[in-house]
Amino acid sequence: MKLIEQHIRVTAALIVREMSTRYGSKPGGYLWAVFDPVAHVAMMTLIFQAFARMPALGLSFPLFFASGYLPFTFYQRMSSFMAGTMKANKALLSYPVVSPFDAILSRFILQLMTDALVSVLILLLIIELGGVSQPLDFAGMVEAAGAAAVLGLGVGTVNIVMFARSALYEQIFGIINRPIFMISGVFFLPETMPSPFRDYLLYNPLVHIIMWFRSAIYPEYRADSLDKGYVLEFALVCFVAGLALLTASMREIREERL
Repeated sequence: MKLIEQHIRVTAALIVREMSTRYGSKPGGYLWAVFDPVAHVAMMTLIFQAFARMPALGLSFPLFFASGYLPFTFYQRMSSFMAGTMKANKALLSYPVVSPFDAILSRFILQLMTDALVSVLILLLIIELGGVSQPLDFAGMVEAAGAAAVLGLGVGTVNIVMFARSALYEQIFGIINRPIFMISGVFFLPETMPSPFRDYLLYNPLVHIIMWFRSAIYPEYRADSLDKGYVLEFALVCFVAGLALLTASMREIREERL
């Protein structure tokens, strides 16, 4: 019991430290983390409205773009934030009381809270200002966002060790990850893509996550290709692989050889 309490205290302290380090000691730093994605959704909405008369689903451009952008950011921001865990906490990990898993958990909680706050704020703004009256499946949105966050946790945990071990891997991952935003269904519906391109896209778990999230927003959207099991299995495999790499590298991490 004392060990659990110790880990809770350490994790809570690390969350406070991460907040002050990442966002600064003033409220403006955290507010910018919230305002930035709001501005991004607004900007992309204006661009899309200039080129298209109607969104692929519904009548609201902001809602359609947000329905793809928000679940994607749950993955993207989480995986990027998790990948830098060891570098950001290297000095603290020399203390026996601080475990790498405490550092991972603290970053996961902080990023999840931030992304959840951003998503709620954006959706509320769209609903209130855009006059959106359609019923929303909030439980479905939470499930999809949670799956995206867990996928980001899994990929990020793998990259914690792999980035430290190989600069080449980090460069290759960056090159592969760069176009992922464009091919994950943020701007389009996978069902509209011709075969065999649609089949190739469905290997990307983010495509399924975005379909999952959109099906919770648009009752009329039938995501026939959605495979929730595939997403969860992919995320679990990545997370288990990351934990295995982390456990195998624990001594090197403690001795700052990674």
